[in-house]
Amino acid sequence: MGVAVFAHPTNDRTITGMFGCAANEGVELSRLVLLDEVPGNGESFFVGHCMRTLKALGLAGIVSFSDPVPRRTVSGVLIKPGHCGTLYRALNGRFVGRSSPRSLRLLADGTVLSDRTIQKLRAGEPGTGSIGERLGQLGIRLPDGPVGPELTTLLNKHTRSLRHPGNFKYVWAFSRAAGKHLPSPLPYPKMDPLFYSANT
Repeated sequence: MGVAVFAHPTNDRTITGMFGCAANEGVELSRLVLLDEVPGNGESFFVGHCMRTLKALGLAGIVSFSDPVPRRTVSGVLIKPGHCGTLYRALNGRFVGRSSPRSLRLLADGTVLSDRTIQKLRAGEPGTGSIGERLGQLGIRLPDGPVGPELTTLLNKHTRSLRHPGNFKYVWAFSRAAGKHLPSPLPYPKMDPLFYSANT
């Protein structure tokens, strides 16, 4: 019926800086998918059960992010609506602000070409074949051999830049010690339709 992925974040400080513990003592809720036929309140029931299980395992806490910025194809079709973390509010998550602002590279189909993917292409790292196939499906033909010298030209021609103001950040501390390190809670954020429609 669905899956929740609790993973180690890309940056250790996402955990250590938030809870004052070792990096392996906390996790990030990085993915959540439930089928449409799951009844109402299914998300909060499911994730709440997961959180209780993780707390019983002795973890210090959980961090999660919600991305409020929608993604659209180059023709304007909405492929990913933004969300401000309604589920996290239902689970009494503490809102502590935003992640760092950043610039994204959007492909024609509205998906993001991540910085890590671009880095792999520049460096010619192994495993970029599937990336080349995906780009080829969008009409972006990579040169044979090292792609580094031509990558900037290709990106400027085939991608759009989106300035992202940062994802909303929510935390749950499972112990008094971890809770002492948390920043003061902020008012829950609201979506600003004018801002997000103008920037997508």
